[in-house]
Amino acid sequence: MDVREASEECDAILDAISQAVIADEEFLETVLLGVVGRGHVLLEDVPGTGKTLTANSLATALGLSFSRIQFTPDLLPADVTGTHVFNEQDGSFEFNEGPIFANVVLADEINRAPPKTQAALLEAMAEGQVTVDGDTHELPDPFFVIATQNPVDQEGTFPLPEAQVDRFLVKSSIGYPERDGEEELLRRRLGRVERSPSVTSVLDDGTVAELRETPESVTVDDDLVGYVAEIARRTRTKRRVDVGVSPRGTQRLLEAARARATMVGRDYVTPDDVKRVAQPVLAHRLVLTPDAKVDGVSKFALVNDVLDAVAVPTVE
Repeated sequence: MDVREASEECDAILDAISQAVIADEEFLETVLLGVVGRGHVLLEDVPGTGKTLTANSLATALGLSFSRIQFTPDLLPADVTGTHVFNEQDGSFEFNEGPIFANVVLADEINRAPPKTQAALLEAMAEGQVTVDGDTHELPDPFFVIATQNPVDQEGTFPLPEAQVDRFLVKSSIGYPERDGEEELLRRRLGRVERSPSVTSVLDDGTVAELRETPESVTVDDDLVGYVAEIARRTRTKRRVDVGVSPRGTQRLLEAARARATMVGRDYVTPDDVKRVAQPVLAHRLVLTPDAKVDGVSKFALVNDVLDAVAVPTVE
């Protein structure tokens, strides 16, 4: 699949999802960016804004298997990955796959589960496999996680470990719709019997795999490589930042920029691609100083400060 074909497929996916989800176009593009960039997506917002519907609609549009895991305080790691069950007929233990064995896994309200259960996703997100009782099991390919979480100031939530947050390619928020969007949401509800809207499949698992490989053919100028590296390095020297972007985060910024170029049908990356993906890729990776947290400093504002401070290269 070439870049032009990949861009057309992305447009078709976005059109299909928008038939069910009333959301800002930039938000839907960010979610799809996580798929094309071979990463995982973290969505943070209050309940009822459409996070679950977005994940389900995306899986349907991509023609992939979908599994939803409702994270609760009493959820165990085995409830996610699966467990061995004794077979009385032949006296052996058989592995029963958990709900994580799907192409698209919705980890719903992930921060309502304790850290031990949250960590059950780490190996799956990093390696595409899970290890249970010493045995390693490969997950379906493609595989990616869409996790939702409630704002951390809500009751009964556990902050995600920094190592796990760093595994998400992008983080975004759907927000409340504008008045026109909310009225359209109500009109669509009046026009159907089912409570939830439906989405038609656009791709299949083989096409999705090709789509996710396409960004590897997108070229990146040497000056842009230096631009990406300098942006990441500047986050580590900000006065209000305790921990800046990791080397993994630097690579993810580059990968997301290539995915963005693919989505718009361009076979090379521009500085605008980097700027467009910088907020959803970098902001959630920053760890602020205690003083910055008390003062309510915005991570998004800090990323903007870094972008303003780094000279933009000229790409012909």
